[in-house]
Amino acid sequence: MVMKYNPITEPILQELRDIVGDKYVTADKEKLEIYKTDEEGNPIYFSYPEAVVFPATTEEVAAIVKLANTHLIPITPRSAGTGLSCGAIPVHHGIVVELERMNQIIEMNADDLYCIVQPGVRTVDLQNAAKAKGLLYAGDPCSAESCQIGGNLATNAGGNKAVKYGTTRHQIYSLTVVTPLGDIVKVGARLEKCSTGYCLEQLISGSEGTLGIITEATLKLKVLPPYSFDVVAIFDDPAKALSLPRKVLKAGIEPTSIEYMDNRAINISGDFIKCDLPHAKSGGVYDIITVETYDPDELDKKMEQLSDLCDNCGAVDVLMADDRIWEARKMFADACRELCLTWASSDYVVPLDQIIHVTSKLPEIMEKHHIDGGIVAHIGDGNIHVNILNTQNQGPQEWFETLHAYDDDIFSLVYSLGGKMSGEHGIGYKKKDAFNKFTPEGELKLMKLLKKAWDPNNIMNPSKIIDIAE
Repeated sequence: MVMKYNPITEPILQELRDIVGDKYVTADKEKLEIYKTDEEGNPIYFSYPEAVVFPATTEEVAAIVKLANTHLIPITPRSAGTGLSCGAIPVHHGIVVELERMNQIIEMNADDLYCIVQPGVRTVDLQNAAKAKGLLYAGDPCSAESCQIGGNLATNAGGNKAVKYGTTRHQIYSLTVVTPLGDIVKVGARLEKCSTGYCLEQLISGSEGTLGIITEATLKLKVLPPYSFDVVAIFDDPAKALSLPRKVLKAGIEPTSIEYMDNRAINISGDFIKCDLPHAKSGGVYDIITVETYDPDELDKKMEQLSDLCDNCGAVDVLMADDRIWEARKMFADACRELCLTWASSDYVVPLDQIIHVTSKLPEIMEKHHIDGGIVAHIGDGNIHVNILNTQNQGPQEWFETLHAYDDDIFSLVYSLGGKMSGEHGIGYKKKDAFNKFTPEGELKLMKLLKKAWDPNNIMNPSKIIDIAE
């Protein structure tokens, strides 16, 4: 497999200009600065592309990919660059294919409950366009204000509503993809069920740009539930808070989301948004629960059920979760970034019954590695985030080694409990070595065989998720 790539010469730059136009190719060092990283702050990972191209059509993307194959130049697909696993960093330089110009909502079909979108559409813009027609696009990562649909699809983003509606993968009908060889292929179909061959749209979603570039998606929409409530159940003991989700699910309440914040996270976010959050200074931890229905009587019944469950689990207070509570939850990453540019976010996922076992061990593991940070979680689906702060101002290499040692301990625990190292952020470049270590050999072998078959020149986002160089 190719891992020694060719540099981009002036004639190749001219070929790129011929494809997308002079205005939409840049090799200027200052303009390349933004593309050396995604949301990663540790400069040890930074890597500059040699050129960035801004295609406007699927055909232009295909032509770029064919050119890259001809000249053996690596490609890094990029949407908004909001990833946390170095998935959009061009570690082998080459070409960044930036999809921001492909930003159209092509169709919003309220009668048949689907939409057709390009990858550069911001997630929040799609949500708002659906809402304007009384519809719901259920994909809802916390970064919805800034992330784009292409990145959501490529990483199989999760978010707050995944407990009820699933991840981005569950919102897909079909995808138009430019393969690593430059072919344009449509996979999937607007069907409610299908057992016809391999389910390629589901495979491509979550492949982090290693199996092709998504240029169009047909996505599912739902009728927007007209009735809802948001509550925050406040506990003085994390174990009590973490015992609630399984009881809520077992009771048939069908929440849209169940979010958790430990006390450290509450105080970090509260300071950032300049708000005195309830019970923040007295050690409180939060379960934030959203329930939506199509019937007001059902809503009242579920509100009463939930209140009783919170009391039975030992909640010290149950309040309506107003905007400040949701702002604190959604702004936690930004709050950490303001405190420390080299902050890091863990993203492991475990069976629901194992959440308490992981979180009870976290303080011990964090103390072992002298790590400070707060815990937030999508506890309705077992996805736990620890946002870690470099409060000791370790240098890039030392911080890199600290995080790898921490990851080794936490991933060992997570996998021993039947979990995985990522619920929604993906593997990218940052967790590639750990992924190779903890993934069963047979599973890893199948992935490598697949990557080699689809991408024989190994040009499509190489060195992300797995290495296949011989």
